[in-house]
Amino acid sequence: MLVTMATSYNLPTHCLCSLAHIRRHCQHLARFRATHCSSPPPPRGFNNSIPLSTGYFLRRKYDGGRKMALIPSQILRVAILLSYFSILCNYKAIDMPAHQTYGGSWKFLTFIDLVIQAVFFGVCVLTDLSSLLTKGSASMEQERQLKKLIGLRDWMMAVLAFPVGVFVVTMFWALYLYDRDLVYPRLLDNFIPQWLNHGMHTTVLPFIIIEMRTTHHRYPSRSCGLLAVCTFAVGYVVWMCWVHSVTGVWVYPLLEYIGQTARVLFFICLTALISVYYILGEILNNYIWDSLKSSLESDKAKTE
Repeated sequence: MLVTMATSYNLPTHCLCSLAHIRRHCQHLARFRATHCSSPPPPRGFNNSIPLSTGYFLRRKYDGGRKMALIPSQILRVAILLSYFSILCNYKAIDMPAHQTYGGSWKFLTFIDLVIQAVFFGVCVLTDLSSLLTKGSASMEQERQLKKLIGLRDWMMAVLAFPVGVFVVTMFWALYLYDRDLVYPRLLDNFIPQWLNHGMHTTVLPFIIIEMRTTHHRYPSRSCGLLAVCTFAVGYVVWMCWVHSVTGVWVYPLLEYIGQTARVLFFICLTALISVYYILGEILNNYIWDSLKSSLESDKAKTE
């Protein structure tokens, strides 16, 4: 073919040799690509070693030439925030006698926890928006404000969102399975639908685990964190006692069936339990992100 081309276009002999050289080079290049580049290169801007603070729900790589999906945690946070707004609005729309008494919905830890979770995910969404808007053009003042938002987000996660959320879910279902009338009388089934009950007492746990899995949160020192958690727990106990002193009725039926000494011990055990959940959250957060960091470093070493 090269001889025909050279004859047709009256090419000199040295051009014919050059064309043959180019052909051999292309053949070598094709064999090299077939052997070493079976999967397509990553897209522009893709970084295989994603930083721990990037915030992807699942870290995926190119596997066998197939592009795996990435789910941004920012979208998940917005969806979770909207779900909490829906739960709170539907709960407040229920016309229950307990809502009309002293303290209203605020005397129930479940409602307080829903507000905590909604505010926390609101701060998360605000942090994501601020990070997006200031990316690449942030001044020193903007970076300082962003760091404050991130610090508030991490503090709320460590001290309130995780320990209080896990406490509400585990305590509710433990007492519910033992004797539901102690914490959730059957009368409430006439007011609260099942989906709303699960929204208040079940989905809190997977939502907070998803948040912990998607974003690395910096915990405060253990002493400061435990002090803040215990302050919240003691504050809620004092609030329950105050409501009882005003109305003569305990917030939860369980407290009606035990004596004063047992009630004090019960409050102490609850404060200790929520402190344990704080430590558990700190351990779980460190385990998740230390493991991921090791995995990323191992993958990077293999690629190099």
